[in-house]
Amino acid sequence: MQKRILISPPDVGNDEREALLRAFDGGWIAPVGPELDAFEVELADYLSAEGVAALSSGTAALHLGLLGLGVRRGDAVVVQSATFAATAFAVDHAGARPVFCDIDRHTWAMDPNRLEELLARKANSGELPAAVITVDIYGLCANYAAIRQICGHYEIPLLEDAAEALGSVAADGRMAGTLGDLGVMSFNGNKIMTTSGGGALVGPAEQIEVARYLATQARDPVPHYEHTSIGFNYRMSNLLAGLGRAQLSGLETRLAQRLEIRETYIRAFPELYFLDSDATTRTNAWLSVCLLPAELNPIDVCEALDSVGIEARPTWKPMHLQPVFADAESDSGEVSEELFRRGLCLPSGSNLTVADQDRVISALTSCLQREVTRSRV
Repeated sequence: MQKRILISPPDVGNDEREALLRAFDGGWIAPVGPELDAFEVELADYLSAEGVAALSSGTAALHLGLLGLGVRRGDAVVVQSATFAATAFAVDHAGARPVFCDIDRHTWAMDPNRLEELLARKANSGELPAAVITVDIYGLCANYAAIRQICGHYEIPLLEDAAEALGSVAADGRMAGTLGDLGVMSFNGNKIMTTSGGGALVGPAEQIEVARYLATQARDPVPHYEHTSIGFNYRMSNLLAGLGRAQLSGLETRLAQRLEIRETYIRAFPELYFLDSDATTRTNAWLSVCLLPAELNPIDVCEALDSVGIEARPTWKPMHLQPVFADAESDSGEVSEELFRRGLCLPSGSNLTVADQDRVISALTSCLQREVTRSRV
């Protein structure tokens, strides 16, 4: 029986095992410790960022990021509709409400024109949102030159959700995660690098220091436990930070492997469009995502691939179509809906072998050929 091919499994080995043992043998089993401190410094260096707070999840980073940008209960926050649910959930965690904005076909991220129209309407009604959240979907960066200008005009802070984009580089040469007022990373098990779970908030040193304080239960610096603010248990553990250091040291290698996998798919399927964007100088190719012909349903293709032991997924269902946000404000969302209607995420893990990829290509080719045959009958 052939092994099951997963869409984006963790890529770990001896380096990660030794890093965990180093952290364990160092005696710092408690949440904080030298591995955590070193991981934050090394990640900040990689991103050319002032500061990084390593946290328990990307969702925690989104929550603290919103609080750090001044979002408060009852506020509105503009959120890209094409995204994983955590982006919008964090708005609710902050006591705010999401207002969903569509993506464009050039970047597959937030549409600056739609954002400008939305903010102009809100300004006219005296109801400007407290923040905007862009999402670097599948490793593609938004048009930050335009979006930053729009947000600046209305004096609205920008939170960059780069959970899917570690290692991507925007058109201006800056790293994903450093393109907003604050940025968010995720190190979940399916990301390009993992700390099992985990995430990070990226930004100016002063704001990051406040985030660390809040993430450690807002404990004031006195000998006894005293609190003048409400805090959270959001810090990454020292053990997992050790794992993160090992993963970070091999990130560029894994990124190159994912890019090679993506190029192989592109060569194999010239009839399919693979998501790309001039706003991204280098994508991390976290997932190789293509648009299927209109007559093919991605869910049907996923089921066909699953029947031969291959995991694939449709693209994110837009947040404005999610039942939990049925009452949320949204623009038309037609591009997000098209991406969901036609988008397919293929196995893209950096540990995907050549034989594995040949299996994926063969199976997807069979799906496409069956549809061509059916359409001719």
